[in-house]
Amino acid sequence: MESAWAARRASFDLPAGQRRAVMESARSDLELAAALLRDTDEALTLAHALHLLAHVELGLGEEERAEELWREAVAMLRGCDDPLQLAHKLRHLGDLEMGRARMRQAAAHYAEALQLYRTHGGADEPGLANAVRRSALIKTELGETAEARELWLEARDRYGRLGIGEGVVEADEHLR
Repeated sequence: MESAWAARRASFDLPAGQRRAVMESARSDLELAAALLRDTDEALTLAHALHLLAHVELGLGEEERAEELWREAVAMLRGCDDPLQLAHKLRHLGDLEMGRARMRQAAAHYAEALQLYRTHGGADEPGLANAVRRSALIKTELGETAEARELWLEARDRYGRLGIGEGVVEADEHLR
């Protein structure tokens, strides 16, 4: 799984044809990993493999397949004791929904992810800052400006404490 993920990342710098070939190879490797994991009791590892495979499918233009994989990973993680992994997968499912202009569905995923991060995560965790950002984005998109403003202020503060300047700049732009 790690080598397939590393190859996917390395493919970003390749020409389109080569990139596609690397992504298809990563798909094959991750499908094999998922198939092997289905015969074990390693639900967390299988959910992670499905998550990685969803990213690859998205990179290959297969949005529906990516959605299926993320939904399967989320369903699997609901039965596990790893709320931060569940939150992470919910954020990605929310991103997919937002990209498809399904704002209410995206908002529900982001709200659940944010609640999980707030309950189970560390205050200065990048995952929490990213969940706050995504919640701010969706509230902005939905025209819920008061809630969006509070979330952008929080995102700005969290990114500032983490030293992530791009996050601070983005929050400032939205606050203006």
